[in-house]
Amino acid sequence: MNWMSLQVLLGGVSQYSTVFGRVWLSVVFVCRVLVFVVAIQQVWSDEQKDFICNTAQPGCTNVCYDHYFPISHIRIWALQIIFVTCPSLMVVAHVKYREMKNEKYTNVHKGEHLYANPGKKRGGLWYTYILSLVFKAGFDACFLYILYHIYHFDMPRVVKCTEEPCPNKVDCYISRPTEKKIFTFFMVVTSSLCIFMCICEMFYLITKKIRKCLLKQHQRLLQHDYKRVDPTASSNQNLSNFKKAKVTGGEKDSEPA
Repeated sequence: MNWMSLQVLLGGVSQYSTVFGRVWLSVVFVCRVLVFVVAIQQVWSDEQKDFICNTAQPGCTNVCYDHYFPISHIRIWALQIIFVTCPSLMVVAHVKYREMKNEKYTNVHKGEHLYANPGKKRGGLWYTYILSLVFKAGFDACFLYILYHIYHFDMPRVVKCTEEPCPNKVDCYISRPTEKKIFTFFMVVTSSLCIFMCICEMFYLITKKIRKCLLKQHQRLLQHDYKRVDPTASSNQNLSNFKKAKVTGGEKDSEPA
């Protein structure tokens, strides 16, 4: 798989992201994709060939390997990276749709724009961005659960196998168990960090949205209670008019009914 093409494709997402989104993108490509391509694929390249069992029974080694490794770590992580990065394409597609819609509107209405900034997270794009964050965090959490359910984030040195056609309980030895365990913990930690960044970004965007709504509501209340003062008159004249109106009102109140 050409991971560089995926990086180029998702590189445009950073211009629509917050600080948390840019950090998330950096962690994904530096700590996950780059480490996966450079190191992890090399460590797990010989996993089945060097999975040795202390028996000469034909088929026993293959059956035991399939039992303890139903799906390879590198394939789990490859699927995880693909599923986690794909929701960002939702944001890119929505922005492109806005740009196309804005271009058509400009051509019809002679230079007027439907969107002043198509990439600004307002309206439907805000909900699309939040949904992409939910998907990214959810996919990461699901794959972490799958990895824990199958391997418990562990890599033993020796496993004991009693599967058919093994004649009895045989010992099978895993190659580079310590190195594989270290990389497993590294990928788990980076996945957890990405989940944390997505949650922080969701919290930041929702808090910002609520703050804007409260500010607009406060401004509407101020405009409702605001009494207009003649801006062309001096402040002293406005003050004297206010005092005169107050005195007149007081005299009217003192008159007998």
